[in-house]
Amino acid sequence: MPTHVIFLAIIYPIFGLFLACMTFGYDVMPLLFPLAAGFALIGPFAAIGLYELSRQRENGVDVSWKHAFGVLRCRSLDGITALGMVLMIVFLIWLMTAQWLYQSLFGYGSPESIGQFLSDILTTSEGWILIIAGNGIGFLFAVLVLTISVVSFPLLLDRDVGAMVAVHTSVRAVLRNPLMMAAWGLLVAFFVGLALVLPVLAHSTWHLYRKVVEPDLSPRQDRWP
Repeated sequence: MPTHVIFLAIIYPIFGLFLACMTFGYDVMPLLFPLAAGFALIGPFAAIGLYELSRQRENGVDVSWKHAFGVLRCRSLDGITALGMVLMIVFLIWLMTAQWLYQSLFGYGSPESIGQFLSDILTTSEGWILIIAGNGIGFLFAVLVLTISVVSFPLLLDRDVGAMVAVHTSVRAVLRNPLMMAAWGLLVAFFVGLALVLPVLAHSTWHLYRKVVEPDLSPRQDRWP
C-alpha cells in the first residue's frame, strides 16, 4: 500500500532542503546535526497522517493518500495540536541547548568551512566533549519525548480523549513495558532520519499502540464540516 508517496516525494525532502539551506545560508553550520537528529523529537507528530492511513486500513477502507487528511475530522484534533506544539517547543529547546553547548566549547565564531568544522569536532578535545555531552543531552530529550508520545498520537486519533489523558496513558505504557519501549526508542533513534523508513515506522507505531493499549470497542465518532 504505497500510500505514503506524497510524504516521501514532497514533504520530507522539502523539509530536509529547508534545514540544509537554513544551515548553510545563515551560517549556523554547527546546528546541522542537531537539526537532523532533533527531527526525531517531532517525528511522532509529523507522522500523524500515516497513523490515520493505518487506522482506516485497519477498518477495511481502500485508502489513498487523501485519506491522511481524515485526521482533520478527529474529535481530539485540539489535543493533537496541543501535544504537537509541546513537541515543537521541546525541539526548539533542544536546538537552543545544542547551540549553547557548542558556543561554550568553541566560542561564538563560525567555522570557515565544512572541513574545518569536521576537523574541530573530530580532532580536538572540545570536539569530543561536544560529541559525548551532546549525545547524552539529546538522549534525555529523546527519552522525554518517547515517554510522553509513544502511544499518545495514535490514542488521540483513535478516541475522543484529551492531550493529558493521552500523555498519561503513554507514560503508563512506558513504565509497564520499559524494555520493549527502550528497544523501540533505539530503533526509532537509529532510523527515523531516513525518509524511506519513516512511513514504515509510522505504520509500525500504530500497531505498537494496538498491542500496548486495550482497545475501545465503541467506534470513533468523527466531526464533519
